[in-house]
Amino acid sequence: MRSFVRLAPRAGGGLLAGLAFAALAAAPAGAPRADVANGPRRIVLKPEDRAGWSPAQIFSAMNPNAHAARTLRVETSPPGATLDLFYVRASFQKRYEQAQAPVVLELPSRAEAGKRDSVTIRAFLPGHRIETRHVPVKSGEDEVLIELHPLDNTLVSVAHTYFAGRAGLSLLLKTPANVRVRKAQDGFSLILAQTAGRSDAEGVLAGLRSPLLAAASTQQLGEDLLVKIALPAGVQGDDLELRSREQADPVRGLHRFTIDMIPRGQKDAGVARARAALDRIGPGDVGGCAAAFDATLRRSLDREALARALAPRGDFTDPYLRSALRRLGEVSPGGAIQLEDGTRYRPGVPLELAAAASQAASARGYLALLRQWVRLLEPEPYRTEALRSLIAPEMQPDEFERALARARAAEASCGGRTARAGSRGDG
Repeated sequence: MRSFVRLAPRAGGGLLAGLAFAALAAAPAGAPRADVANGPRRIVLKPEDRAGWSPAQIFSAMNPNAHAARTLRVETSPPGATLDLFYVRASFQKRYEQAQAPVVLELPSRAEAGKRDSVTIRAFLPGHRIETRHVPVKSGEDEVLIELHPLDNTLVSVAHTYFAGRAGLSLLLKTPANVRVRKAQDGFSLILAQTAGRSDAEGVLAGLRSPLLAAASTQQLGEDLLVKIALPAGVQGDDLELRSREQADPVRGLHRFTIDMIPRGQKDAGVARARAALDRIGPGDVGGCAAAFDATLRRSLDREALARALAPRGDFTDPYLRSALRRLGEVSPGGAIQLEDGTRYRPGVPLELAAAASQAASARGYLALLRQWVRLLEPEPYRTEALRSLIAPEMQPDEFERALARARAAEASCGGRTARAGSRGDG
């Protein structure tokens, strides 16, 4: 007899249930094991002691199949789920094994089993809800197929922003986030309920570094996703003010959860340093060979992603980007912001500056200006990440490094004074 189970999601408790699977987080999702490749693994799930005698065993003995070998085949869809297998007798756990589906369980014969003997199967696959099934040993079920359902939410992408002493981390999800924040002296954690991670988002997190972020990673804990942020040496949790906000991304149909990291008492100092650095940028930083850098880098980036990054979106970087665009007009030929299609906007006219901001991805020299601003403002080890966070915050760090290398090579081949941009970490 073959049975199927479609269980509704449980309300809450995802993190607690997931702790049982934390040790498996390093294993690839659904990766086949050697024993599975050669057929279902056979597992002996028999308690060491026999069930106590009861009158029901007299009638069981009259069944010709009661003394036959008892097996139970367990499969999952999708396959490869991790199974927690419990042999339970009268509410007491008698045996426990862990395996990867599919498996064949060897159980006591129906004549040997007690009437309250059962097998509890708990199936877990990253990105899916945990499902549980109970099978009485005396029942006629010989095969069980557990259908696993995707989690309600998915972490689609990650965007990190660092500039002028502040940082922000944005999580882009399919549905509105249910997030809990846990603070510690060495960092903080974000617990996303009923959420699955994706490898591309995890890749971005793994490459993040800034003066306020030493390391970032994710861990699937059952039905919850744990995002862990470690602070650099010398920075403690009490030194930062964490502010969270949510907003919709209607163009892509996503939801953005952002947590800003603000050093206490340093906001005004960062703004003053940024203004002073911006005032030092001149025409040579956006024209000549710098223009070759600008054009090559723009061609290397996804145009839609660049437009999203430079468009006002309620982040703390919005005033900085607007100031940079105004400065671009001031130091560009003719005192105007020029787009790739030849359109020109005067930076001193608020309406025209707003129009330029909506098309900032096409503004000639803008990327070169931001590169120079980062050079003047940020310490050398973090210049590349600061620039990436401004113009390509969702891009894989290694991909951005390659795009930046092409832009530097174009600038170096120009033969101008900015050829020194080819040095590593120069932004």
